[in-house]
Amino acid sequence: MENKKKVAFYTLGCKLNFSETSTIARNFQDEGFDRVDFEEFADMYVINTCSVTENADKQFKQIVRKAMKINEKAFVAAIGCYAQLKPEELAAVDGVDLVLGATEKFKITDYINDLSK
Repeated sequence: MENKKKVAFYTLGCKLNFSETSTIARNFQDEGFDRVDFEEFADMYVINTCSVTENADKQFKQIVRKAMKINEKAFVAAIGCYAQLKPEELAAVDGVDLVLGATEKFKITDYINDLSK
């Protein structure tokens, strides 16, 4: 029996972000991933960012550190509004492997199928 890869999500911001995270999670499940809670060991952590959230940068860095504490070899993706506005800043955060803006985020499974850490 094959072990499925595990993916965890963390969503910042508005109701729309939460809805979009659910859609993206279904895409991962369609690709054979198991969804787990963010506090659990995962092969990939996806952080749906928000540019409206106060202290977005600080929050984002804390969330990345949390993911890396759980699995330092995990693949970490930043998606969403904040990733769209400041992709270079997010890409420079230690542990971040992929940054996709608001329009690209729904294609994340296309990107990760071609990548390995």
